[in-house]
Amino acid sequence: MVAQGRPSREEAEEAVRTLLRWAGDDPTREGLLGTPDRVVRSYEEFFAGYASDPMELLARTFEETDGYDEMVVLRDIRFESYCEHHMVPIIGVAHVAYLPRSRVVGISKLARVVEVYAKRLQIQEKMTSQIANTIDEVLQPLGVAVVIEASHQCMTTRGVHKPGVSMVTSRMLGAFRNDPSTRREFLAMIGNPSPAGSMF
Repeated sequence: MVAQGRPSREEAEEAVRTLLRWAGDDPTREGLLGTPDRVVRSYEEFFAGYASDPMELLARTFEETDGYDEMVVLRDIRFESYCEHHMVPIIGVAHVAYLPRSRVVGISKLARVVEVYAKRLQIQEKMTSQIANTIDEVLQPLGVAVVIEASHQCMTTRGVHKPGVSMVTSRMLGAFRNDPSTRREFLAMIGNPSPAGSMF
């Protein structure tokens, strides 16, 4: 998913120098000489998700489960992403579950799907849907549930300056959407992020 016409590394470093000058500093002073290179290398890590296909991560599945047909839940998957509006961090945890139809996937792959989507410019609502829709499309389970709880520095360090505020989003598909008891079981397993359970 790498954008066409991607600038060169040299152009990216020059863009950092431009921002430093715009901020009122001198990119040629000693303390900032290596900053453009360090920023670009950091961005390569922050946005590594554009170079990966989350669908491929789920391609290898297993059918030998000895009849296991209950919920699979991976909770407290910590992630760091970046707000696409302000390019500042979104830090939180994702809880992911699916109800197998016949195939299961290695649990590390669920965490990797979260990581791939997190390592892109994001809004939390979109990221929640992308994770759930990808798992649903590839595994075709009886249901998928994704809940994300995160703190947005675009809200805590600028604008309204409200530290300690977290945002909770959810995406429920299949049995998790249609069966209240299945949904309640999942929310109980993850500790129900919504105090009254009303968000879901």
